[in-house]
Amino acid sequence: MLLKIAKTTVLVALTACALNASDFNAQAEKDRLALIKYFEAKFENPEKNRNTFFPYSTDDELKNNIMSGLKHQDFALGNYAFSKNGRASYDEIKEFPPTEEWIEAGEELYNKKFANGKSFANCFPNPAEAGAAYPMFDEKRKEVISSTQAINECLTANGEKKWGTSKGKLAHLQSFFAASATEEEKVVNVKIESADAAAAYENGKKYYYAQRGYLKLNCASCHVQGAGQRVRNESLSQLLGQTTHFPVYRLKWGAKNPANGLGTLERRMSGCVKDEGQVPPKATSKEMKDLLYFMAYMSNGMKFDGPDFRK
Repeated sequence: MLLKIAKTTVLVALTACALNASDFNAQAEKDRLALIKYFEAKFENPEKNRNTFFPYSTDDELKNNIMSGLKHQDFALGNYAFSKNGRASYDEIKEFPPTEEWIEAGEELYNKKFANGKSFANCFPNPAEAGAAYPMFDEKRKEVISSTQAINECLTANGEKKWGTSKGKLAHLQSFFAASATEEEKVVNVKIESADAAAAYENGKKYYYAQRGYLKLNCASCHVQGAGQRVRNESLSQLLGQTTHFPVYRLKWGAKNPANGLGTLERRMSGCVKDEGQVPPKATSKEMKDLLYFMAYMSNGMKFDGPDFRK
């Protein structure tokens, strides 16, 4: 009788653990679905709902430039998802994308032998998987690992020097990974499978929504509430889908030297934080990695579309 009770107790305990494990992403999933609902409502009929979502937009802009009826997957294109003028330019440039040479450069780096005879292929056997895997939470190390960190750790593990984290070789290799993931139609699939992972997600969410700097802004001011609004000559992109297309070639970055135009997601986020009036966190700091982890989870289920370009 006691043996039967013990077996039953163990079975119940294991079932409870399994159920709890599946609940670690419950809040994150609730956040993601709410974000999708918010943006679909925001762009369902911008002209009709201007008082709710676009109080500062002009009649002409709402009628002739901002698209309506957008759905979840549409938002992977950033501000080109809703801007008619921007989409026209985007489609034109896409015919001869400026990222092709960087993808080829990244493939060469992937296959190039290290001094010890190994290569990145030993660390990342499948380029498409490498493009889709990060950021991810390492349960053994109890921390988020970004693509940038993983690439540099591969280098140092093989006796090579680290690369810069904003542009250059690292962005080229990421372009090859991103292009491979895009070609195989991979989708963002960030997992939260432990209390530590959930805490990292919450930390990233807090950073995204917390006001900071002398301007008292946060990321959401521009990319949630302000998405679709115009700042100078640029329409602000939305959080939903922001990580799907990196690394990106920005016309602003390559204005003086096209070789510097391709940049990592960390580079873009650092620029945004500076615009908020604050010193940005280091590329592989806990703050930055948790932030990217949160942002990537918000794009779960969306197709990769990188490397891409932006203004």
